[in-house]
Amino acid sequence: MLENVIDTRLRPVRARRHRRPWLLAGLLAVLLLGLWQASRAQVSNLGSVQQMHEHGVYGAWAKGEVMVLIRHAERCDRSNHACLADPSGITVDGSHAAMAVGDGIRRLGLGTADLLSSPEVRTRQTAFFIFGKAIETQDWLVQCDGTFADSAFAHKREGRNLVLVTHSGCIDELERQLDVSGGQRDSGYASALFVIQGSDGQPHILGQLNAKQWRELVSSTGK
Repeated sequence: MLENVIDTRLRPVRARRHRRPWLLAGLLAVLLLGLWQASRAQVSNLGSVQQMHEHGVYGAWAKGEVMVLIRHAERCDRSNHACLADPSGITVDGSHAAMAVGDGIRRLGLGTADLLSSPEVRTRQTAFFIFGKAIETQDWLVQCDGTFADSAFAHKREGRNLVLVTHSGCIDELERQLDVSGGQRDSGYASALFVIQGSDGQPHILGQLNAKQWRELVSSTGK
């Protein structure tokens, strides 16, 4: 009888001992997951002059080290807003957003920049309103597959910035290859992703601007 009482009292202790390894393993798994997420590439917000300076955009641009990927402006076929003309192109609102991007990117300076666009109507129209003219189109800029990142970096010339007007799928693919987590990969209409080839020879993301931030950045510079 006494043995049964002792055994009953010891069962919770034994159960706790059995649970401890599983609890520790669980805590370790959570810790490792957190460290892994923290080590993945982050997409910083570049929505102010200070942030542009802090993340090295201005300095890198002056040296011709930057590649910037701009998503086309608002699609006509996925919006209730008025279209420019071609239903496969962009909206009137989208053209205004593209002009705001143009104001911002001209302030960075286009004297040492190569400009390329996807051949789709919406990207060609976006590029026209950004730069005020038609620019060269290349088919690889609409091929948003595993070859996109290599193609993009292959077109980056030393000492010259590269501006690509492309698609969300292509930007997402490049971010994926640079180990950006799914929750960080989000490129809205007329947003821009700034990337640099680091001193270690590896590409690094400097950050991202959305369409509204382009306007605010231009206003804050007052130039």
